[in-house]
Amino acid sequence: MNKMNAKPQFNGKPPKRKLDVKVLSRVLKMLIKSYPVLIPIVAFCIISSALVNAIPSVFTQKIMAVITRCIESGELNWDVAKTEILPLIAILITLYVISLMFITLQTQIMAYITQGFLAKMRKKMFDGMQNLPIKYFDTHKHGDIMSYYTNDIDTLRQLVSQSLPTLLQASIIVVTVLFIMLYYSFLMTAVVLLGVILMILVSKKFGGGSAKYFIRQQKSIGKAEGFVQEMMNGQKVIKVFSHEEKVKEEFSVINEELCHDSYKAHAYANILGPVIMNIGNILYVICITVGGLFLVCNVPNFGLAGIPKFSIDIVIPFLNMTKQFTGNVNQVSQQINSIIMGMAGAGRILSLMDEKAEVDDGYVTLVNAEITPDGTITETEKRTGKWAWKHPHGDGTLTYTELKGDVRLFGVDFGYEENKMVLHDVSVYAEPGQKVAFVGATGAGKTTITNLINRFYDIADGKIRYDGININKIKKSDLRRSLGIVLQETNLFTGTVMENIRYGKLDATDEECKKAAALAGADDFITRLPNGYDTMLSNNGSNLSQGQRQLIAIARAAVADPPVMILDEATSSIDTRTEAIVQRGMDKLMEGRTVFVIAHRLSTVKNSDVIMVLDHGKIIERGNHEKLISEKGTYYRLYTGAFELE
Repeated sequence: MNKMNAKPQFNGKPPKRKLDVKVLSRVLKMLIKSYPVLIPIVAFCIISSALVNAIPSVFTQKIMAVITRCIESGELNWDVAKTEILPLIAILITLYVISLMFITLQTQIMAYITQGFLAKMRKKMFDGMQNLPIKYFDTHKHGDIMSYYTNDIDTLRQLVSQSLPTLLQASIIVVTVLFIMLYYSFLMTAVVLLGVILMILVSKKFGGGSAKYFIRQQKSIGKAEGFVQEMMNGQKVIKVFSHEEKVKEEFSVINEELCHDSYKAHAYANILGPVIMNIGNILYVICITVGGLFLVCNVPNFGLAGIPKFSIDIVIPFLNMTKQFTGNVNQVSQQINSIIMGMAGAGRILSLMDEKAEVDDGYVTLVNAEITPDGTITETEKRTGKWAWKHPHGDGTLTYTELKGDVRLFGVDFGYEENKMVLHDVSVYAEPGQKVAFVGATGAGKTTITNLINRFYDIADGKIRYDGININKIKKSDLRRSLGIVLQETNLFTGTVMENIRYGKLDATDEECKKAAALAGADDFITRLPNGYDTMLSNNGSNLSQGQRQLIAIARAAVADPPVMILDEATSSIDTRTEAIVQRGMDKLMEGRTVFVIAHRLSTVKNSDVIMVLDHGKIIERGNHEKLISEKGTYYRLYTGAFELE
């Protein structure tokens, strides 16, 4: 839990932050690159539909001109209607049908594009996430990361499927109608533009306010989801220590912040539409009044059409154009708010995609090998149970080194932060088949050493060699494939028991998985499960005990059959009786392998070849059990109970 003793505070001040339009540019480029053929088709449909929706104003004016002429001359009859008015009406109906066809085609294609684009984005995010270093997940809340795949993806969906197409269509209608209005009357257009200028000023005022809060809202959602997930994972701890009220108080602060940001964002956005709509209504009334005055006063008309004076056939269509013009200006302003929110979510998604991938400059790979009695190593495609390091050299030659499990650290310094070292001049020599144990208080650096061996983190100084090869030269995937790790925290995946064991070696047969389970001492309880090895596990194996989950994790490492094993408190969650069973299996598992063991129970490390005692990142004692006992130092006092590990 975060700062359980700190008093929650929230000042409600918005961040002073400008919207980065580069985000929108990147999204558009990715969208066009993903669908280079369909996007132009959609754009054509949107533009065509917009133009077809704007053009009817011209034909409405022509119909009104015919009707006005007939009223003035008294010649309005069926022949006039049939020859002049009905064809214009037919053209209008045709235009609207064409518009409907374009809209239908556009929406169907956009539905396909949107879901496909989101699927590609999720895949890019997930694929990129798999290449991120462990440090990223150690420093970011998992709930906040999940928010990228839920809330932020949803805002991106609205941006792509609704906001951008609507904005493009409304903008085209606005421009087209503006030219039509100028065609008929400069004076009436000037009246409309004065009202539009007021609309733009209002949009800028409220749109700018909502932008800051939409950006903050997306972060607040991620923060809230991260907190909820953390509390769900720690629910037992919360109840054990009766911290329910404290957690409620902390969540109230986070929830208040989210509520405040969301309220402000939507308050600004929601007021914008009604204000602009009413400005449009007022403008409509003004246009009626001004148009009527122009008619009564016989004001000369100026327009590209060359109509000398105002007439009813100009004013009435102009009113419809005014409604259409202001309505689409309102649409543009509304979509700008949606784009702002979509860009906030897209910005977070791109930030995840822009995270630096784990650097892997290794070029030494792990290959199947055949080894002759005289030590000659050749690479082979078939599985032989023997492995070798394939080492290319600058002169084009290749050398092969048998994978034996010789791991050595020379004067290693390391710190999770650049200026704060947690390991100091650590040297460890583990020969093939040796069992090396690390003992020390919490925070002494035991787990850190194993994290360096598999290159979850890179050292600050010194060297680590694996079978004589600097591990920086070995590709990380191949390095980790040669290591079997059983962590203190057990993670099981949704699936059967068999599938969870097979996770250690995806091409393992059922018999190999069962053999590994028997070796780890897990076969006995697995066969007593309702469906044996086919029993479904979910929610990290919540239907199993902690010890049973740990046994499956050990079996998972056993089926990989690696030459080097790292056991980080592997039996910490197992009772004494089960530990004895597991220990026998572990002894078989460790035969012929290099093993690094971290354990608080000194009984589990007693038979180690070498025991390293660490204190504040330094090795203060080393030797086997008998040697360290005879020296009567720190290990002796730990073993005899003079003082205990913290």
